[in-house]
Amino acid sequence: MTTVDPEISAPAPPESAAAGPARNPAAGTGPSAARRKAAGDPVKALLHRHRDLCERAVDPLEIAAGLEAHGITDRTAARFRHRDVFSLAEELYARSPHEEVSAAAPALVPAGPAAFRGIGYALLPAALACSAAAAGQVWAGAAAAAAVAAALVWPGRAAGGRFPYAAHLLAAAVAGWAVYRHGTALAVGLALAVVPGHLAAVAFAAGGRARLDGSRALEDFADRTRPLLVAAVVVFTGAAAGAAALAGTPLPVAVPLALLLFLTRLLLRHGAHRAPLGAALALALVPVPEAALAAAAGLLVHAVLALSRASAHARP
Repeated sequence: MTTVDPEISAPAPPESAAAGPARNPAAGTGPSAARRKAAGDPVKALLHRHRDLCERAVDPLEIAAGLEAHGITDRTAARFRHRDVFSLAEELYARSPHEEVSAAAPALVPAGPAAFRGIGYALLPAALACSAAAAGQVWAGAAAAAAVAAALVWPGRAAGGRFPYAAHLLAAAVAGWAVYRHGTALAVGLALAVVPGHLAAVAFAAGGRARLDGSRALEDFADRTRPLLVAAVVVFTGAAAGAAALAGTPLPVAVPLALLLFLTRLLLRHGAHRAPLGAALALALVPVPEAALAAAAGLLVHAVLALSRASAHARP
């Protein structure tokens, strides 16, 4: 049953008895007639409820992602006389006022100088860790852990609530604690994995946005995005194994931890819920060998569900 605003669905007040049988010719165009018309237009009620989202959106896809984040599915869209959320978003976008934009909308994936800066930042941890380790500096492990945490975790959205950066701090603690337990070689291996992690994350973001542009239903988008995420995870895992081998750190220690931090970066970048992320990172702090592997496996399941949603690929 479609829900509309009370002020839209309220019936018109009865006409005064003193008016007699004669009717005002303009009665069919008054406020009461507008309310009756709105009651038969459920999309107008939805537009009123999500006015800010619809007016700020640069395209219908952004509205579709926002509607999904508010719990509206393709089945819900049928109640608004649309076959899917994307079709509903197109009508909401067409019926919303928008300011003229002279420049193109910002792309989700950096291009030009921004892309080169991103690669340069990703190269810094490896350069710092390798140079410090080669020089035999005692602070090499700590510096590499800090650089890894900054490079893998910092590019993300802050969450709401009292502790918006709790997940970022937890991820930094996980990296630092692991390096403290396993030595500088692990820090070097993680630092070498930053560049492939950055490239895989950028490729996944670009692919997700492209699939969002070409999808016509939320289920269709999810089915097309999950293989992309699995491919990004497989590519990064192979690169992390190679980095660990180069650094001389055991693969069972380095690869699960690197995968955990990579998934953390993806989830933070795409604005996923923080509770499962925080639980996985807290589990990785437990000083047992299998903790990081269990945390990475659990976070991978959460990532497959969270990152296959259209709302995860909306512009920040």
